[in-house]
Amino acid sequence: MHIPTVSQTHSDSTPRALRERLGLLTYQTPPAEAIATIVAAEAAGVRQIWRTQGTPLWNSLTVLAAAATHATTIRLGTAIMPIYAHHPVALAQQALVLASLAPNRLRLGIGPGNRQPIESSYGHSQSRPLAHLREYLTILRAALWTGHVEYQGSFYNTQATLPESAQVPIFISALREKAFALAGELADGAIAWVCPPQYLLHTALPAMRAGAQLAGRPTPPLVAQVFVALDSDAQSVRDTFRAQFDHGRFYGSQPEYATMFATAGFPVFSDGSWSDDLIDTLVISGNETTIAARLAELLSFGLDELLIMPLQSSNPTHLPRLTHLIGRL
Repeated sequence: MHIPTVSQTHSDSTPRALRERLGLLTYQTPPAEAIATIVAAEAAGVRQIWRTQGTPLWNSLTVLAAAATHATTIRLGTAIMPIYAHHPVALAQQALVLASLAPNRLRLGIGPGNRQPIESSYGHSQSRPLAHLREYLTILRAALWTGHVEYQGSFYNTQATLPESAQVPIFISALREKAFALAGELADGAIAWVCPPQYLLHTALPAMRAGAQLAGRPTPPLVAQVFVALDSDAQSVRDTFRAQFDHGRFYGSQPEYATMFATAGFPVFSDGSWSDDLIDTLVISGNETTIAARLAELLSFGLDELLIMPLQSSNPTHLPRLTHLIGRL
């Protein structure tokens, strides 16, 4: 697949080693297992770990705080903490703990999360999620970066003084153009989930640039999530993907995701299932050499960083091999 290079650079122009632009996503595994994975990743040379926040599973910031006492150099990120589950001041309090334990290593990803689990688990109505996210981001930034916040808005009225401040980078999840524009305007970066590269390059990045230009600031980085499988059999990879993400129908049945896929040129089927072409564009597969080349290629097109989500495998060597590959690039 050929994707033309995006000519405008929107991140730090200083060249970075490839592994500095790659992060490994850990699954919602139990805390002890997650800590072991993070320690092994650091030992292998991986520079960034991201952890999702399942609803209502183990709290990812708490897990990362525990891991920070065992792994001393690797960057730690959340992708993402759902805003409806945490008041922004409470999340700032929690983030300050991790920022203190791991100075300059935390990158805090936040976002509305998926409507169905949020509304069923927490009982919140996910109305006007982008407006909600704007208020949340504004409060969280003030609380974390200055240690004090006074805010009155449509969703929050809060006044608080925290014990200290920490300039923790705040990333927001983004799916549609307005969310990417908000990231460009106010956040320290955007995290894109299951978005084809074509969509990110031709829709997301222009929206981020427009938002940044409106605010008179440099365009922050875009972190693009990709699936990776150490498997050269294309059909085997598709079968593995469908077995792991049969809830791809979940994504496909959500209007916001279905619209994004259609905009990218990969409309989902009427039952929400994904085509082979969509899976092929989202998953990087092959041997170590092929995967390394494809990761480098995606970054060369204009994406800032990649968040690598390994496809689960019955082969116990899969994750260690991928971890060592990322760490040595």
